[in-house]
Amino acid sequence: MLEAMMTALATVASGTHLLYLVGGVLLGLAVGIFPGLGGIVGLSLCLPFLYGMDPISALAMLVGLVAVIPTSDTFTSVLMGIPGSSASQATVLDGFPLAKKGHAARALGAAFTASLFGGLFGAIVLTVFVLIARPVILAFGSAELFMLAVLGLSMVGVLAGNSLTKGLSACGIGLLLGSIGGAPATGEFRMSMDVPYLMDGLKLVIVGLGIFAIPEIIDLARQNRAISKSASLGSGWLDGAKDMIRHKWLCVRCAIAGCLVGALPGLGGSVVDWIAYGHAVQSSKDKSQYGKGDIRGVLAPESANNAKEGGGLIPTLLFGIPGSGSMAVFIGGMILIGMEPGPALVGAELNITYTIVWSLALANVVGAGLCLFLSPAVARLTTIPYSYLAPFMITIICFAAFQATRDLNDLLALLGVSLLGIGMKRFGWPRPAFLIGFVLSGTAETYLYQSVQFYDWGFLTRPGVLIIGALIVLSLWVSMRKKPENPVEHEEEEISHATNLKPQAIFAGVVVLFFAFGLLDATSQSFLGGVFSGSVSAVMLAFSSIVFYKLATNKVDDPVNYDHEHVGDHVGMEDVQSISHYLFWFVSFIAGIALVGFLPALFVFMTTYLRTKAKASWVRIAILVACTLGGLTALAHIMVLDFPRGYLQYLIELPWPIG
Repeated sequence: MLEAMMTALATVASGTHLLYLVGGVLLGLAVGIFPGLGGIVGLSLCLPFLYGMDPISALAMLVGLVAVIPTSDTFTSVLMGIPGSSASQATVLDGFPLAKKGHAARALGAAFTASLFGGLFGAIVLTVFVLIARPVILAFGSAELFMLAVLGLSMVGVLAGNSLTKGLSACGIGLLLGSIGGAPATGEFRMSMDVPYLMDGLKLVIVGLGIFAIPEIIDLARQNRAISKSASLGSGWLDGAKDMIRHKWLCVRCAIAGCLVGALPGLGGSVVDWIAYGHAVQSSKDKSQYGKGDIRGVLAPESANNAKEGGGLIPTLLFGIPGSGSMAVFIGGMILIGMEPGPALVGAELNITYTIVWSLALANVVGAGLCLFLSPAVARLTTIPYSYLAPFMITIICFAAFQATRDLNDLLALLGVSLLGIGMKRFGWPRPAFLIGFVLSGTAETYLYQSVQFYDWGFLTRPGVLIIGALIVLSLWVSMRKKPENPVEHEEEEISHATNLKPQAIFAGVVVLFFAFGLLDATSQSFLGGVFSGSVSAVMLAFSSIVFYKLATNKVDDPVNYDHEHVGDHVGMEDVQSISHYLFWFVSFIAGIALVGFLPALFVFMTTYLRTKAKASWVRIAILVACTLGGLTALAHIMVLDFPRGYLQYLIELPWPIG
């Protein structure tokens, strides 16, 4: 073992290995900063270049890329309110409010320091447990994995806001939307309405961008100012590091959670940040600032999502079982360079395992250092008037969303989810609770079905299930000990005392009809195919009906009554346009893409928006549009990505990139 460690140390310290490691880190930074792409795209981009490379050098590039993406995706989450990837969605909740208050520097400093700590912690855990993790991982069956999904769902109570019925209903919307498509047990298509696109279900990247990014972009565009309220970037980068030290035990607990969840196949980064965020809220005495710019809401998910990469490598290396989509591509890369994941990596090839472990630690150090170095320049984006940023951000989001399946229906799905997100933001339905439900829907259903099939209902008496069940009860007890004064998604005096509740009631009525449709659809399925969606629909139909009843009977003092139009940041500003005005711009861009393709529609959209909304000069418009077109074209060429095709491209044969 000592000989293997010394061999690995010599390999990591070699100049060639370091060169390829830094190359992978730089590529990971570029992919992470670009919202909606994430580790799967970055690793897939690397694969064609691995042929003929020295195996250790190729491994260095792959590890460098894997390590840094959970760090660099923080940029857009904090600065623009756009989740950089599924692993950085929880960071948006407090990171973006901090940026709007002028504390972008502090938020980024805390995020990158916590990411560095989490990454190093994950590497240490992987080093220590690489030999003893095998029996622990094998002890987790489908029953225990189902209970872990339930543990994630238990966080809804923490993030439900002032109205528990709204929070549960929001989670139910996510659960039901997540069950669209093929049933895991039988393959029956649920709620697809015979639309081929829906048969494969909605993609997480589209849901994340639509539910968080578009509503925030429209709200900021209405205010027509910079993201940050002041021209200053805040109180310095070291304050973020001091925050991490001050809350070090929170970071340790979240890093442990990240390692554990990362080591369990099938859960991955889209779950761990919500578990960490929920734990941070539960364990805090003062919960009043969560969702408004609490630094603990940045530290917790960032510590966890970087630590989970170290944990995720345990089943990947030892058993060849990927813990996430990016780990699946990582296995493909290992096979391409002639390395076979499995027990041999803790035997004859132990030196390769330790090379990976220490490369992971070094990549986290290099990645965090580069992010801190780049942060002052990137953070100045928050001081640019939003009328300049909005069209660029909408363009990036549409381009990223299209890469989900490279189907024009990706953009229609983005539009539909964005409308839901706008409604939830306006009427105070907690979007974090919705996203938890969506993320865990497939996981919970699959493992529940498998548990019943393998163990019958006796799985509830398994020791691991009982232990995790006790943790769930403890989690709920801690969260209910003291009700949050002003939880996530709500502000201090949010209840709107307007007498006209018609818009809120209409939205709640649509939610009730959605659950009724889910219940009706479940009755047309077999028992195994419809039991999950039918049960969710039946329970949530009751909760959403309570919300609808309270709103329809004009209970203005009830916590369910909320309208962002009366309490949002835009209230009191002059010349504030309606939501429908900016929604029209978004819909027009998507319609233009469907008609003439992405790049021609982008040219018209950005030119028109910058001229009419930003009042930019023609010279500035020409420079900005040319840079956007050139940058996206270069990115598409380098990363082998597609642009959406419109009706024009089917009529006329056009050269790339227009065709």
